[in-house]
Amino acid sequence: MTPSPTWRSIRKRKNSTGKLLTESDEGTILAVRVIPGAKKTMIAGEENGRLKVRLQAPPVEGKANKALRKLLAGALELRKNQVRLRAGEHSRDKSVLLAGVTPADTENRLKKLCLWNE
Repeated sequence: MTPSPTWRSIRKRKNSTGKLLTESDEGTILAVRVIPGAKKTMIAGEENGRLKVRLQAPPVEGKANKALRKLLAGALELRKNQVRLRAGEHSRDKSVLLAGVTPADTENRLKKLCLWNE
């Protein structure tokens, strides 16, 4: 059983490029670490200043990227077209744009998600 992440661990850690959440003209940029080919698709907490996401989809022909967008849209209660890959198309470390959402709103949505997992 995977322990659920605490909100404090998600909110306070930073990565080398900055924060987990960064404000942009279009919305919020979320730093994500993807683990494709996992047994179960799930948000697994935070690791090194990035949201850690496990995906069943293989890293082939954009399947993992598509699964990531679908998972984040559902978990953060956004439309799929609001979740866009900004950088890292062929990398495990990705920057995802959450269009039309403020960092504070994203933080509240992540907090709600983590509280639900406890």
